[in-house]
Amino acid sequence: MNEERSLPRPSAGLNSVFAHIDDQKQDFLARVMDYVRHPSISAHNVGIAEVAALLVTMLQEIGLEAERVQTAGHPMVLGRWQKKPGAPTVLLYGHYDVQPPDPLDLWLSPPFEPTIRDGRIYARGIGDNKGQHFAQLMAIETHLRVHGELPCNVIFLLEGEEEIGSPRIADFVAEHRDRLKADFVVTADGPMHPSGRPSMTYGVRGMCSFELRARHAGRDVHSGNLGGIVPNPIWTLVHLLGTMKTAAGEITIDGLYDHIVPPSELDIAAVRRLPLDLDAAKVSLGLSRLDAPADRGYYERLMFHPTLTINGFHGGYGGPGSKTVLPCEAFVKCDIRLVEAMTPDDVLAKVEAHVRKHAPDVEFIPRGGMLPSRVPLDSPYGAIIRDAIELAQGVTPLEFPSTGGSLPDYVFTKILGVPAFVVPYANADEANHAPNENMTIDCFYNGIRTGAALLDRVGASRG
Repeated sequence: MNEERSLPRPSAGLNSVFAHIDDQKQDFLARVMDYVRHPSISAHNVGIAEVAALLVTMLQEIGLEAERVQTAGHPMVLGRWQKKPGAPTVLLYGHYDVQPPDPLDLWLSPPFEPTIRDGRIYARGIGDNKGQHFAQLMAIETHLRVHGELPCNVIFLLEGEEEIGSPRIADFVAEHRDRLKADFVVTADGPMHPSGRPSMTYGVRGMCSFELRARHAGRDVHSGNLGGIVPNPIWTLVHLLGTMKTAAGEITIDGLYDHIVPPSELDIAAVRRLPLDLDAAKVSLGLSRLDAPADRGYYERLMFHPTLTINGFHGGYGGPGSKTVLPCEAFVKCDIRLVEAMTPDDVLAKVEAHVRKHAPDVEFIPRGGMLPSRVPLDSPYGAIIRDAIELAQGVTPLEFPSTGGSLPDYVFTKILGVPAFVVPYANADEANHAPNENMTIDCFYNGIRTGAALLDRVGASRG
């Protein structure tokens, strides 16, 4: 991408759409705040059915055909506008479920009572992901109000289980492959770059998780009377974990790196264009150093390398003072982030084999996972998205070959067989999954403009 390229100019039709968005700003703001007022916590099955029904009504009122599609878990909401035979189709994905709001005492205002402070909307789900997919919906509504039709065909898929790992979306997409047929997929989710520049992402890492449990005695024992006699399960797990990753940062599970696809020259060039103030990044995180290996680039760590993370280590006494106890059991929870073309099944099998070799008395419990997804940087759909962001926001977006987190984009790239992109609309400090989740009002409006420009560019891409 040439940073000096001239920015595209909106057509008269798109300018009319932008004018309508400006006229309706207060209405859009009131409506998104009403939407996020409804809890939809998938982990607790709170409000899921109610919000799914609300969305079906909302999509129908906007002008889409809409239905609630039941799965073995929480329902999908499927909307569509397909009245342009021969025109391209874009599938817009999002999720209507949200994280639990705990800890409640850290919220400055109740999580499901949306509040505006300093130009930001504070509410659980406003950034992740209700505010972002609602912006897409308002973009669709605007085109229909202004022009009576959309520039292209649209499929809208909203999931109700993303925050619990999307356990059923792969089966859903495979079963409904024909109904979800599209040219490409765009997800509006996640935070923008800390610089405030808009961004677009061509891939996501996958992940898998597992637990390790060690138990040696039938009960806790006195560390003096029986220490040195009874094996300590915490030490068992410490030593096992030490065989999985070195202090230098190398994951030493046999075969873990076998199927990794290295970054292309385009990937490497794209990373070099990304802005980075490493000192500021470390200060913002309270760090004196990055994780090992020290010579690995900041973005390369997030895009091109797997990670092994200890999420929690539990065992023994954790109360005040001391207790000279030798615990009978301990357990640890871990995750591994995957890069193309690693798979959860292959990685978990290799972890299990490693455990059997180094600590056969430790119980290995796989917890499933999610495949990574990648789209080549020279995909023609990337140019369409880039133009849309430039038309809507007047600046060239940053382009990320991949992101460090995980989304179920693999169901589109590997099951539907179409490119899938992520275009975040939320501010970098949206605090998703944390207390005081927020989205700036400007980001919300820019999201509507970007969604509207995307439809315009898709429609113009195949006249």
